[in-house]
Amino acid sequence: MRHQRTRTGKRFGILAAATALAAAAVVVPQYAQAGPDQQAAADDSYQRGPDPTEQSITAERGPFAVSRQAVDGPGFNRGTAYYPTDTSQGTFGAVVVSPGFLTSESLISWYGPRFASQGFVVLTLETDSVTDQPDSRARQMLAALDYLATSSAVKNRIDPGRLAVMGHSMGGGGSLRASEQRPALQAAVPLMPWENDKTWESNRVPTLIMGAENDLIASPGSHSERFYGTLTSAPEKAYLELNGAGHNVALSANTTIAKYGIAWLKRFVDDDTRYEKFLCPAPRPDGNINEYRDTCPTG
Repeated sequence: MRHQRTRTGKRFGILAAATALAAAAVVVPQYAQAGPDQQAAADDSYQRGPDPTEQSITAERGPFAVSRQAVDGPGFNRGTAYYPTDTSQGTFGAVVVSPGFLTSESLISWYGPRFASQGFVVLTLETDSVTDQPDSRARQMLAALDYLATSSAVKNRIDPGRLAVMGHSMGGGGSLRASEQRPALQAAVPLMPWENDKTWESNRVPTLIMGAENDLIASPGSHSERFYGTLTSAPEKAYLELNGAGHNVALSANTTIAKYGIAWLKRFVDDDTRYEKFLCPAPRPDGNINEYRDTCPTG
């Protein structure tokens, strides 16, 4: 089932130059120009980058060189935008990543360059307070997405119709709430999500939930698995449980989280069916994955 896109735009003020930091380049290989076959395929989707392989999707850095810039704006505290330096491939989808309870942006900063180097604009969020609840994090994530895509210094690199949310713990709960409130989002990736609300029947965004087998804070049985079971209106959904992992597994670089998070965003934000092979057939349990459930995305 192909997720239908709703293209909306919002106008906001221009980011004041005084709040922007100089872009700092992250050294990764620069992406080569797409060949004729890739360019033709891109006409029907938003393919960015070469054909993916197991090696490319699990690498610490993808094919795009990345820069970063500090961002602040209305409705959220602040964050760091990571973005591909290449402008020859057109615009990119954007994702905001929220930390969890008592967690600062620094602990989710690894998502920025890793995901941006695969062809996304990524904002890692510093929330108003480390004690913000999921509803507050959802509000801030949506405000940050709007500002990033329509008013920030990197807005010209972003397609405002291709936006997604991602978050850990209460940030994961916030990503569920944000996607429930805004069904035009293209994807959501809650990581070890924590939320008092256990029912998400009205959520219509393709959602990949990741849980941790040994999570004592947001146990899969009380949170991730229950959330997944109620996503009855989502056009596609998946549940990945990390083998032997605890709640904070998402706060440092993790190849399994990166691989499947990137694949999900590529498939639904970029509509790039080249990444479907990592999601369907469903990955089998192994040393990294304890359990995987899905509706198996189809082109």
